[in-house]
Amino acid sequence: MESDSKLQEESFRDSIATIKDGKRNWIFAQKPKGPLYNKRTILSILYLVVFFTLPFIEYDGEPLFLINIPERKFILFGAIFWPQDLFLFVLGMLTFIVFIVLFTVVFGRVFCGWACPQTIFMEMVFRRIEYWFEGDASHQKALNKRKWDAEKIMRRGGKIFTFFIVSFIIANTFLAYIISVDELFKMYHEGLAKNMGTFISLLIFTTVFFFVYLWFREQACIVVCPYGRLQGVLLDKNSIVVAYDYIRGEPRGKYKKNETREKGDCIDCAQCVKVCPTGIDIRNGTQLECVNCTACIDACDHMMDSVGLPKGLIRYDSEKGIAEKQKLSITGRMIAYSIVLLVLLGILVTLLVSRTDVETTILRTPGMLFQDQPNNKITNLYNVKLVNKTHEKLNIDLVLESHQGGIRLVGDDSIKIENQSLGGAIFFVELDKKDVKERKTEITIGVYANGKKLESIDASFLGPFKINPK
Repeated sequence: MESDSKLQEESFRDSIATIKDGKRNWIFAQKPKGPLYNKRTILSILYLVVFFTLPFIEYDGEPLFLINIPERKFILFGAIFWPQDLFLFVLGMLTFIVFIVLFTVVFGRVFCGWACPQTIFMEMVFRRIEYWFEGDASHQKALNKRKWDAEKIMRRGGKIFTFFIVSFIIANTFLAYIISVDELFKMYHEGLAKNMGTFISLLIFTTVFFFVYLWFREQACIVVCPYGRLQGVLLDKNSIVVAYDYIRGEPRGKYKKNETREKGDCIDCAQCVKVCPTGIDIRNGTQLECVNCTACIDACDHMMDSVGLPKGLIRYDSEKGIAEKQKLSITGRMIAYSIVLLVLLGILVTLLVSRTDVETTILRTPGMLFQDQPNNKITNLYNVKLVNKTHEKLNIDLVLESHQGGIRLVGDDSIKIENQSLGGAIFFVELDKKDVKERKTEITIGVYANGKKLESIDASFLGPFKINPK
């Protein structure tokens, strides 16, 4: 009998809470409340305000934030990035990954509970809608077992319809981050027939969000998201996690009024399990399903306060801190990750600061030799390609800086490039034969935009093997 009880206690290690006997085990989470939940609510409101307003904010006629993958155009807080800046994106992602690793090593999975969009929308938006239509966990269970009648159809139908509308609003906002608000409004103004691609994308996003928040729910964190699985690699005994103080709490025992407590402080009320959105028992230790939402902390503190026992039986702490009653200590791994992170941040900041708003490439036209010209002149033909990353139209002038001579554009008097676009031209560089003393002569060309010098570019000027000036 004792052996069976022990096996039952350890059974949580063999499966996840949301799957039972090979089938989906639906989680009816009790509505949380408490100081930490209130703080999460405030942060979630700020997050939602930023999420729904950021696509509408413009800077110099352009969105402040845009991730236009189809057109390979990215705007981050007013700075425009093109495919030529891919190396910055890669370096930025590496820096972000190292930051996540360092953050997880020190603070565990706190990002998931406090800042992850999936958690914020699920717990602070859709779960609250569900509470409003179907009531708390006990009412949801009763409604789920109830036969279909008018009330159940109204409550369940109202929830599903509201979920779809909210998913549609989120999908519109998400799409605005990709194609811009102007393009999104263009679809509604011109009609679906002229913007079928945008409309299909909107339907796909709406369906995905609706499916995730109506049915898939916490499975996105447990099954799909790789971050939870990284915990097993990244966490150590010094990492801060939502933890149960088993030294103080065990052995568990029900609370009796006016008793002299001889057992542990855990009164085995299971409130920590009832409020958990992923259905785990935090008393079993750190688990893959835990998103550090702190609902169990609030629930346990409330019960401890009710029975006159000290709060903090479940709290933010490290395994070492609970076992040895020690505070967080800095480990060699934390120092190593911090050094790598600082180096990457330094490189990234340097590249961002030195990044130019106009990128210029000058190459001699392939397959073309030098051309003899009257008056002892030699010319070479060049191609110039320019990327204008700014919000203004530019007039580009090329000036030969290293030698006496000149630059002559083919076809146009000047190079004009519209804002956020590509441009180019073909031009001749003309030098005196007396200045061409080698097969290849290095020349320097200055690039000017609207009268302001942007940069100097070196190029090779090809001449004959032997120069015989007359």
